[in-house]
Amino acid sequence: MRKDFAFGKENFIWIGIAVAVIIIGFVLMSGGGSEDGVSFNPEIFSARRIVVAPIVTFIGFALMVVGILKKSKDKAE
Repeated sequence: MRKDFAFGKENFIWIGIAVAVIIIGFVLMSGGGSEDGVSFNPEIFSARRIVVAPIVTFIGFALMVVGILKKSKDKAE
């Protein structure tokens, strides 16, 4: 008995990779807070947080679009 899903196996793989990349991007953005909650910590402006992490997250969202729009070979049959 075959279920009629909107996406094929290949689409789910792309979407899974995209979710993992997005999570990695958000993890790269985290941290850099002050120890006591009041003082300023310049670590929040590191290149990892303001350049690398948004690029990684954007790539993840682009992969999500690819995973959704890609025509699956399973569905073409």
